[in-house]
Amino acid sequence: MQKKAVRVGDCVLDGKHIYIQSMLNTRSDDIAGSVAQAKALEQAGCEILRAAIPDKEALKLIPAIKEAVKIPLVADIHFDYRLALESIKNGIDALRLNPGNIKDKEKVKEVIKEAKARDLTIRVGVNGGSLDRAIYKEVSPENMVESAGEHIKLMEDLNFTNIKVSLKSSDIKTTIDANILFRKKYDYPIHLGVTEAGTLRSSLIKSTSALSYLIMNGIGDTIRYSITGDPVEEVMAGKMLLKFLGLRKEPSIEIISCPTCGRCQVEVEEVASYIEKHVQNIKKNITIAIMGCVVNGPGEARHADFGVAGTGDGNFIYFEKEN
Repeated sequence: MQKKAVRVGDCVLDGKHIYIQSMLNTRSDDIAGSVAQAKALEQAGCEILRAAIPDKEALKLIPAIKEAVKIPLVADIHFDYRLALESIKNGIDALRLNPGNIKDKEKVKEVIKEAKARDLTIRVGVNGGSLDRAIYKEVSPENMVESAGEHIKLMEDLNFTNIKVSLKSSDIKTTIDANILFRKKYDYPIHLGVTEAGTLRSSLIKSTSALSYLIMNGIGDTIRYSITGDPVEEVMAGKMLLKFLGLRKEPSIEIISCPTCGRCQVEVEEVASYIEKHVQNIKKNITIAIMGCVVNGPGEARHADFGVAGTGDGNFIYFEKEN
């Protein structure tokens, strides 16, 4: 059990629910584009949204996005503590700080005190690649947890416990081991992810490997698939993972399709991708099967509610689930 439930906007991180998170990848000075992407992410099912605040100009994002969407917004702050203070003033729901790149602890204390006054949550983000190399000579689970612990102590010394922690590496095993070690020492909520996981294919493999293992071992309160590309794909991947792990019960469409072979009579990939794209927001428990031939059709997809299968003349066969 965690020491206390912490809030990120209306999302309560108490160990009972895993929230799906993503991050804007539009330019921070593109307000209109950022708002449009925030809306698309909310519609796709994103539950916590993060935005980089690299400079004063980016602060304009906060009220614009807060007005456009209902999901909570987290400010991602590096290097400059003043941007964290200004983000709080502009109505941010939570902060993400990296203890490795804000060197002056007295300045960090200012941020903590202001967050405490407004009952905001701070996420301590420890990435393997951004560990303070003056202190930690190598990236290891032990060093990542020690870095997080240093920042946690700074907060706890100020009686601040609205803390959420992430320990991410681009290496799967390091990510898993760091989170397991952290959970043994601390009971604060954890945000899961594999950082710099690459493009869609690479990220799906690396992220799913780490996230599935940790979640099945009871670790994780929020998740993010880090994908080089459209962040909507991050949200869709998160939704599918939680559904396939049996952690999401709300109605949704499930697409099943065969891997194709020499018997294939139709463009299964094209059809499956088209259907998946157009049914993702339908809130019904329906399984749709797309199969390339009659061998993989009604037989192997008998449990589907309906589906299509290739035939000799290229036509589709629609069939219903047996009672």
